[in-house]
Amino acid sequence: MIGTLQCVVLDCHYPAGLAHFYAALLGGEVDRPDPRWSLHEEWSTVHLPGGQVLGFQRVEDYRPPIWPDPAHPQQLHLDIEVEDISAVEQRVVELGAEVKDREAGWTVFVDPAGHPFCLIPRRAA
Repeated sequence: MIGTLQCVVLDCHYPAGLAHFYAALLGGEVDRPDPRWSLHEEWSTVHLPGGQVLGFQRVEDYRPPIWPDPAHPQQLHLDIEVEDISAVEQRVVELGAEVKDREAGWTVFVDPAGHPFCLIPRRAA
């Protein structure tokens, strides 16, 4: 092993806004003090309940991916397990996401900055 994953970072126009979106979607604490980085208007974080960290960095000329246009590739997406997609879809839209596609068993959304993510059903263990 060479290293460990510190956090997953998403580019965007407004880091604090996107951090609050993902905290509302996944739980967690926005901009918790952490010695690994400083917090400011160019950088925001969410410490998730499971210990993972999402980071959000401002990119001045940010251009969002366009689902499913390969000329504007998604580059990265998150799969988020939920108990019942239909039960949470409206809440996700109210948070600022947009439904882009419904596949067999999951739904593709884009967050307020245009990053795609999927809600997938939790499978029995």
